[in-house]
Amino acid sequence: MIFGQWGVGQLLWSLVWFTLFFIWIWLLIAVFVDVFRSDDLGGWGKALWCIFVIVLPFLGVFVYLIARGGSMRDRSMPEAQVQETYLRAYIQAPASTAPES
Repeated sequence: MIFGQWGVGQLLWSLVWFTLFFIWIWLLIAVFVDVFRSDDLGGWGKALWCIFVIVLPFLGVFVYLIARGGSMRDRSMPEAQVQETYLRAYIQAPASTAPES
């Protein structure tokens, strides 16, 4: 039995590593999405950032977050506001047409 050989500490340590791996994948995806969403970068700039992140992943992601982290937030805010507007309209539409008792 494999589960009988694992202690609580090993299980918690494995969960910590899995969580860190999941966060790492999330950061990679967020950086690539932001690189291609950015209007102020030209094609060569986007290519260089992508190559940097692919060749040196840890350093590339951390340098990108330090260098362009603030503008990353600025680019994601309008999209979040549009999504919130659509969500509010979606929620309020059935509420406004519901029959009153």
